[in-house]
Amino acid sequence: MSDLIQVQEALADAVRVVEELNEVVTDQANRIELLERRVAMLMSRAAEQEADQMSGLPIADQRPPHY
Repeated sequence: MSDLIQVQEALADAVRVVEELNEVVTDQANRIELLERRVAMLMSRAAEQEADQMSGLPIADQRPPHY
């Protein structure tokens, strides 16, 4: 094989690897975004529950969440 063909093959392999890595990074970014939204939602719910508990009623007098 000539040197030019080897360089072309190496470049094609590098391009393929970069494209695969780009897909992985894009997928991870999407997952991180989803997880950040879920964490924000959970933090909001926890803050609401904490505010409800601070309403002055003793825990024994509060209705369970399943009612």
